[in-house]
Amino acid sequence: MYRFAACLCFLLAVLGAVGEVMALEFPTARWGFTVGRSISWLNSEAGGVTFNWFGWGYVMVLFLLGGWLFSRGGKKRLRNPVTVRRWERFRSIRRGYISLWILGLLVLLASLDHVLVGKEALVVQYEGKMTFPALTRKVEKGKDYGLQGNLADAPADYRFLKRKLEASGEGKVFMPLVPYSPTDDTISATAEKLILQENGLLVGAMTQKPYSGLAARIYDPYQPEKIHLRYRYRAGKKDGRADGWDENRQRLYSAEYEKGKLLKEDWFGNGDQKAFLANTKEEYYIVHFPPSPPQIYDEPRHLLGTTSQGYDVVAYLYGGLQVNIKAVLIYIPCVYLIGITVGLLMGFFGGSFDLIVQRLIEIFSNIPFLYVVIIMSAAIPAQLKDSAGLGMILFILMLFGWMGMTYLMRTAALKEKARDYVAASRVIGANTGRILMRHILPNTAAILVTLVPFSLSGIVLALTSLDYLGFGLPPRYATWGKLLRDGLDHLSSPWLITASFVVLVGLLVLVTFIGEAVREALDPKKHSYYR
Repeated sequence: MYRFAACLCFLLAVLGAVGEVMALEFPTARWGFTVGRSISWLNSEAGGVTFNWFGWGYVMVLFLLGGWLFSRGGKKRLRNPVTVRRWERFRSIRRGYISLWILGLLVLLASLDHVLVGKEALVVQYEGKMTFPALTRKVEKGKDYGLQGNLADAPADYRFLKRKLEASGEGKVFMPLVPYSPTDDTISATAEKLILQENGLLVGAMTQKPYSGLAARIYDPYQPEKIHLRYRYRAGKKDGRADGWDENRQRLYSAEYEKGKLLKEDWFGNGDQKAFLANTKEEYYIVHFPPSPPQIYDEPRHLLGTTSQGYDVVAYLYGGLQVNIKAVLIYIPCVYLIGITVGLLMGFFGGSFDLIVQRLIEIFSNIPFLYVVIIMSAAIPAQLKDSAGLGMILFILMLFGWMGMTYLMRTAALKEKARDYVAASRVIGANTGRILMRHILPNTAAILVTLVPFSLSGIVLALTSLDYLGFGLPPRYATWGKLLRDGLDHLSSPWLITASFVVLVGLLVLVTFIGEAVREALDPKKHSYYR
């Protein structure tokens, strides 16, 4: 296990360093350098050269951590029989064990980053050359792939390029599994195809009911906002006003229908009316503007629909999962480091130090947490919050998150320091640091491991709550709290609140099952004998 974790740290460090030198964007490994480039004070300049010290520091920490884990794995140790029994007990609790595997799979999927979900192509084969836009820092232009006009100097639209190259046979484009970015990738509209039959227009691939509402013929199913002709239908028949626009969205045609019969029509264009009406196929669509419902059967697919900002919900949920995992990986170690350190020192030394720290904790505990977080979040400058939003919010949460753990560690240290093994350690000359780190702390590991799942649930709920209230992360972050708020603001679009509720509750249930299994496995009554 130590060797595996060490190899993983070495791999991330090597990929991060190589990616920075060669301007490559490897998933997850690029995180330290990406954060360093986004925040100016995490870089230093000397002689006109910018040095990303945060990114290189991140690589160095990974190397040191990998080396420490590798050295730990190289030592031969006898397996503790109590630990073995605890692990077997955990595995026997099936829902906790399966939940751990599912959570590990989610972390693995989140680590794939833009290789799994993103709007940049993984591979583009054009004119005998292969490029890898998603894995390089260079921004390819449309003219690099033969696009002309307004698309030439703009960043390449790889979804459009994929359709163009496949239609012409000039090349191929391989997109991620979900070809949309969590944010900054707006879908203007979606189109749901209707069924045209002799007895009228039908809706629903399974039900096929007569359609009532607006139906449109469009120039391009991938750009359904460009409507050619739009009719009003009632019970599957044209009934009411009809309008027509050219590709520049200028209205050229109008008509009136009643129960499928044409009453009158007007033509405002300069060309031939019949040619205009025959400009598109006789296929009818329902054009949905954001928030758009799920689209499963028609291309392009949006399995869970789009948000009110036009973001694909599946991609947005994936971005929210990444944010939560990053928050956990930063918040949990920092809070536990502070809480464990302060709690151990309080319990071990006691006296005046213990009393002073307790009073300080009581003062901080009586401060209304939510109001302080809201005030501090609102006081942060917009530019700083946009560049370092996640770090700033986590820093605010850390100011209050470490206090609850100190009392548990204080109680454990008070109990353990009175044990005979601590007295024996003092007799043989062990210093305070060794007693705390090598003797007392390992005997409190059961408390810490039991607390981790519930701390994880706490930080996820805290982030979701702040984003729901509008005092959380800036808009460039995809968060489940904002999606939940979006769903409540658009109750006529139930897929939004359903998706956010299901993923949030699902993650919390997984963590709760793991926490219950860990608590049951570490129960001392299961591995102790009393006489």
